[in-house]
Amino acid sequence: MRYAKLGRTDMEVSRITYGAMELGGGNAFSGGSTRWELRPEEDNIRLLRQAFDNGVNSFDTAELYGAGRSEFIIGKALGDVRKQCVIATKVSAHHLRPKEIRTALWQSMFRLNTDYIDLYYIHTPSNEIPIEESMGELSKLKEEGVIRAIGVSNFSLAQLKQAMQYGRVDAIQPEYHMLQRSIEDDLLGYCLENGISIMSYNSLAKGILTGIFHKGKEVTDFRKERSLFQSENLLKTADLIRLLEEIAAAKDATLSQIAISWLLRQKGLTSAIVGTQNEKHFFENLHSIDIELTEEEATKLDAESKKALRNLG
Repeated sequence: MRYAKLGRTDMEVSRITYGAMELGGGNAFSGGSTRWELRPEEDNIRLLRQAFDNGVNSFDTAELYGAGRSEFIIGKALGDVRKQCVIATKVSAHHLRPKEIRTALWQSMFRLNTDYIDLYYIHTPSNEIPIEESMGELSKLKEEGVIRAIGVSNFSLAQLKQAMQYGRVDAIQPEYHMLQRSIEDDLLGYCLENGISIMSYNSLAKGILTGIFHKGKEVTDFRKERSLFQSENLLKTADLIRLLEEIAAAKDATLSQIAISWLLRQKGLTSAIVGTQNEKHFFENLHSIDIELTEEEATKLDAESKKALRNLG
């Protein structure tokens, strides 16, 4: 495993972060409590321990994920190695008033079986609660040592700049993959200039970049409503999938490994968040850290990715 510094903190995170949304079944308060099939708790605990044993020290969850179920499982799995882990969780937009932040944090810590949080994110910005109130409280919690770093997720550049006026943000969590590169327009450059880590979510575009849906696998869950999974858009991304297949075949790798390897090469990317309950898939994805793309391969993938994005409009 390889590691990278988290923002301007003294923490280092593995280049692959275990994303634990699936462990809770989805976002419990947004109509998605059963978006992902729930595996037995003991299987999830075993997978988390195996991830840790294979060098993963970075784990990402949220109070939203299964109304705390994801946090409970992480707390059970990693309790005895807690100090060797960098655990990130998130406070929801409807809990961003100062007193509510403290309550949500205490509850998350209880579920995670810990008395501090390494990285505490604002999950999504609020249109109702002033950011100065939320950041002011998070900064106090940081001074008290209850949290070690502040992060934001799903923030635009303007929202990030505003948050930075009221406290230090050390990490941002945007959607970033070969079919979603909008952060490269402005957000990425600002993060590089200010030492803010980028932790990508949906690193495999919810499975599109595995190629299985281009081969006819039926979409039976919530993803069937998503734009990328529509038949016309599968056609528009087919050339990218073919190139991934070509490079994967040459390296005896999976398409997922090539897609994650490409992502890890991107300037400013600290860690790719990869979430699955499938042990085989997770460890395949974990080994993307060992895949070395040539400059020619990376250039071709970059060009094909941009072409697909133009086609998608």
